[in-house]
Amino acid sequence: MTEDDIRVLVVDDSAVATLVLVHILQTDPRIKVVGTVKDGKAAVEFVRMHRPDLVLMDFHMPRMDGSEATKSIMQTQPVPVVICSGVSDPREMLTTFRVLESGAVACVAKPVGTGTADDGRKIANLLQTVKLMSEVKVVRHWPAPTMGLAPVLPVNSILAEAGKHRFKAVGIGASTGGPAVIKAIVSALPQNYPIPVLVVQHITPGFAAGMAEWLGKESRMRVQLAVDGQLAQPGNVYVAPDSRHLALTGGGLLSVNERPPENGLRPSVSHLFRSLAEVCGSDAIGVLLTGMGKDGAAELRQMRELGAVTLVQDKETCVVNGMPGEAMTLGAAMYVLSPEGIAAALVALANQTGKREVTT
Repeated sequence: MTEDDIRVLVVDDSAVATLVLVHILQTDPRIKVVGTVKDGKAAVEFVRMHRPDLVLMDFHMPRMDGSEATKSIMQTQPVPVVICSGVSDPREMLTTFRVLESGAVACVAKPVGTGTADDGRKIANLLQTVKLMSEVKVVRHWPAPTMGLAPVLPVNSILAEAGKHRFKAVGIGASTGGPAVIKAIVSALPQNYPIPVLVVQHITPGFAAGMAEWLGKESRMRVQLAVDGQLAQPGNVYVAPDSRHLALTGGGLLSVNERPPENGLRPSVSHLFRSLAEVCGSDAIGVLLTGMGKDGAAELRQMRELGAVTLVQDKETCVVNGMPGEAMTLGAAMYVLSPEGIAAALVALANQTGKREVTT
């Protein structure tokens, strides 16, 4: 075993699923399976004793499920946890997103070893995700939630900024670590939030519908998968569907399309933010959250140059500071805030939009 090897623990109570996953993982010469266990309690103990580089975790298991195991790992000996799920059952997808709240860094669809084209895509995504997520520097998650603490906000500046605009749309883009942050932000917005919210989250195909349903259960706003030609309305959150770009067009209509990937991605945050810049000009809010790479950063700068309000998640709360970090390097961020700060800013901006500027 070399320093470049990725040491993986497989956690699954199904002997057949475990055999399939181990076989798939070992087809990549960099990945070394250093252990297999059948429940979350054994996973916590294995991580404590052997400190693997990554845990591939099922969640329906005896003694301790994947959610509790992930919480325990992230509170004691944090290592990247990837949830490996069969996504055919909508209830299981909801559970997947609740486990992501516990500190898991990604979720992937579980291959079944059938040799079909769809299974081949799942295998490729599993191997790529394991290699990428093994490099994520996770931090300890404490039991007490951080949401609800008073955010540090440049209040007068934000309220004065709001007075210059009549906002037409909020665009939110995220990748690695994004679902839990998006949930924290969206769940803090009121039911009658007066600006439509458009969301692009890089996620494994098959999970977008589950994410929209999960967000809907956690939010006072109406959350749905975006539909092509739909009118973007206040009080609604629109999530980009699997493998489709999401954009805003003239007249406030949504475009859900299969145009070429941008930055190797579809849906792409860049595609969404560019449309907001073109359609809304200064009357838009762009929010760039945790994630690998640079998707959306240049287009967030374009939005700011046109006078839009741009918010970026701070490094301290990001699972991966790639996209927000690139945006800050480009000078795209008007405000750099924690997730609770972003939520508070969105509420303040909406409440004060179009009003006279506040003097300090």
